[in-house]
Amino acid sequence: MAEVAVLNMQGKEVGRQQLSDAVFGIEPNVPVMNDMVKNYLANQRQGTQSALTRSEVSGGGRKPWRQKGTGRARQGSTRAPQWTHGGVVFAPKPRDYRYALNKKVRRLAMKSALSSKVQDGEMIVIDKIALEGFKTKDIAAMLKAVGSEKKALIVLDSVDEKVIKSAGNIPGVKTAQVNTLNVYDILGADKFIVVQGAVQKIEEVYA
Repeated sequence: MAEVAVLNMQGKEVGRQQLSDAVFGIEPNVPVMNDMVKNYLANQRQGTQSALTRSEVSGGGRKPWRQKGTGRARQGSTRAPQWTHGGVVFAPKPRDYRYALNKKVRRLAMKSALSSKVQDGEMIVIDKIALEGFKTKDIAAMLKAVGSEKKALIVLDSVDEKVIKSAGNIPGVKTAQVNTLNVYDILGADKFIVVQGAVQKIEEVYA
């Protein structure tokens, strides 16, 4: 069973946290994580792109010139795709890009992402994050103390508006709760910072 240090907001070690091998100690499955990331990005697409086909472009009702005898290629409409101001061939239309993955695949991808962070030494456990007010500088100081200078994902055990809004002002820093975690954000973070209470909840959900 893996074990990591528990730090406070000042970066000092205040204890040890044992991690479940069933959640944080499996062999990461890279193809499954790749599938989950592609699924997440596809589901984020708005699918609102649109262009006009030749039948939807205004104009083009009159044949440009007669069919034969001019020496030019036959043309039926000035709104055909080869014409300037013509329609678009196979024009994109609004559509839904969403698709679903099996529950077992999603769970395996999540456990693989969590395990990869532990194996790479990028998981940091914080005993608690307590702010007196909406202070971005306190979150920035905590991140610096625990050695997170770049992109970070802070996982809370409950919704804390002070932490969420304070961290939201820092570029590259995201916050999440256990029920909103996703593989894309975990893999995209240089440091995976988890409140100690959230570790227990993650293990309850994915063990």
